Amino acid sequence: MSFEGSSTLVDRTAFTQARSVLGAGFVRILGYFREDGVKSVAAIEAAMRSGSAAAMVLPAHTLKGEARQFGAEPLALLAESIETIARDCVETRDTPDQAIAQVARLRPLFEQTLTLLERESNPLVERRPMPVANALAGGFGRRPGGFGRA
Repeated sequence: MSFEGSSTLVDRTAFTQARSVLGAGFVRILGYFREDGVKSVAAIEAAMRSGSAAAMVLPAHTLKGEARQFGAEPLALLAESIETIARDCVETRDTPDQAIAQVARLRPLFEQTLTLLERESNPLVERRPMPVANALAGGFGRRPGGFGRA
C-alpha cells in the first residue's frame, strides 16, 4: 500500500484493519461510503445555504462515523466539528454561520480522501514496485536459484 504523499489523509493501520475485517465486502462498503458521503456533503452544504443547523447534524454525524471506519481521521474530525457547531446552534436556536469555514473545506477534503481510498483499494494498483534487476534475475515465474530450489 503506498499512501505516498497523502499519509495524513488516511491512517494506514486503520485502513488495513478495516480492509481485513470487511474482507470481500470492503469494496462494496467503500462504494456505500462514496454514495453516502456525496449525499452527506451535499446535505451539509444545502443546510448551510438555508441556515438550518438541524439539517446539518445527521449528515455530519453519518460522515464522521463512516470516515472513521476507513481511518480517514482528518475528514472525521472536520465532520465532527460541523456536527458540534450544528448541535450547539440547535440548542441556542441560532443559524450555523460559524460553520462556514468548515463547510467550505468539507467537499475538497472528502474528494481527496475518497480518491486516496479508492486508489489504495484498487486491486490493479501496483503496491510495491520490484526493482528491475530482481525481476529479471529469475525470469517470469521462476524463483532465484533455479528450478525446484527453495
